[in-house]
Amino acid sequence: MLILIARTLILYILIIAVMRLMGKRQIGELQPSELVVAILIADLAAVPMQDKDIPLLNGIVPILVLMVGEIFASFLTLRSKIAREIISGRPTVLISGGRISWQELKSARVNMEDLLEQLRIKGYPDISDVEFAVLETSGELSVIPKSQRRPVCPADLGIDTEYEGLPVSLVVDGKVNRENLKLVNLSEEWLREQLAARGISDVGKVGFASLNTKGELFYQVMGDDSGP
Repeated sequence: MLILIARTLILYILIIAVMRLMGKRQIGELQPSELVVAILIADLAAVPMQDKDIPLLNGIVPILVLMVGEIFASFLTLRSKIAREIISGRPTVLISGGRISWQELKSARVNMEDLLEQLRIKGYPDISDVEFAVLETSGELSVIPKSQRRPVCPADLGIDTEYEGLPVSLVVDGKVNRENLKLVNLSEEWLREQLAARGISDVGKVGFASLNTKGELFYQVMGDDSGP
């Protein structure tokens, strides 16, 4: 039993390391080649994980070979447009200039019901509002609405907006992020003083605290759903 547990943990750690080395992607964003590799890796790991009579190397070696092959393919797609088109394919424009490209729909094997469903998911129930719709190589549909149907933004109204930037997390699950404090040139003592002024003496009780670019501190105590 201990041998089986050890083999499982080794393969588990190996697969995590391999997937991290292959790059950060969600399942829906995987290219066809990446999806194939992910499926093969899972299958190769399952066999020695279930049968202890099969040498562990029989699973490890093919997984490492696949990892090297996928990394090489990734570098190849970065260097060569032809290789990129062969391995990953090309985006397909399903709607161009507000008109449906029937030939492209047929080539991509996408029917009208599927297209309308994806447009509804993207928030465009009326196809006449769409200027371009592109089926990306990952299978995701990118939608560009007609200019008259786009949401109004401050630039359209000639309104100047202030820089917002990105809030910095200072406390997560009761633990102080000292690297982020150093990034914004603040100390842990300053953070504790700010929390104490708000009636919080124990940082460990803070579920989350962040500082925005205006210097405003947001925090929430663990177990308190009512907010600050």
